[in-house]
Amino acid sequence: MTDSPLIWERLEPTERRRPSPLSRERIVRAAIDLADVDGLDAVSLRKVAGALDAGPMRLYRYVDTKDELLELMVDTVYGEIPAPTGSTWGDVLRSIATGIREVALRHEWFADLMGGRPRFGPATLAHTEASLTALRATGLDLDQMSGALDALSVYLVGAVRKEVTERRAERGSGLDKHQWQHATAPYIKRMFASGNYPALEEWVHDAPHRTAAEIFDLGLSYLIDGIQKQS
Repeated sequence: MTDSPLIWERLEPTERRRPSPLSRERIVRAAIDLADVDGLDAVSLRKVAGALDAGPMRLYRYVDTKDELLELMVDTVYGEIPAPTGSTWGDVLRSIATGIREVALRHEWFADLMGGRPRFGPATLAHTEASLTALRATGLDLDQMSGALDALSVYLVGAVRKEVTERRAERGSGLDKHQWQHATAPYIKRMFASGNYPALEEWVHDAPHRTAAEIFDLGLSYLIDGIQKQS
């Protein structure tokens, strides 16, 4: 029994002349547009077909399943990430992290698909190759590169998903960060007045209030400093 080739190895069908000709690129772009507006729940082969003014069955000639469509979408977004740069491995890691964060904020659904098993689309492979090449040029050996990238991946999944979740909460509630804090302030003050939360009260009152970008950069600096101490 022969395994079915992956989507990356399957040729596109030859499209006859039609009022709305299809291609995998058009299908994926339409799916990304839907997801950018309404999230991954808005993506299905039926909805993408509707956006393209095509019958759903036509799409199955190009993409077998929604999972394949998601793979194509992720790979397209990886193609938007600039190749990492930097003269030190810390600079390269920061470049990788910044590039991934920026595309995740443009395409918030991308954060939902971060992590998990490796992906093997051509743009994803090219980004990984460029990352490894840039890190190798700074003098890291294979074990050091592997550890640094694994640690960065764990940080990115958590940090980016947290930031995206907060942006969604702001839109869903209609309250920005300061408005939400103002709305919850009376309750928090009553809790602090009980005397049961002195450490938390000090933290809320006196800790620096950083932007999302500042929090991301600070956490990344901690990560890079920690890797440096281990190497």
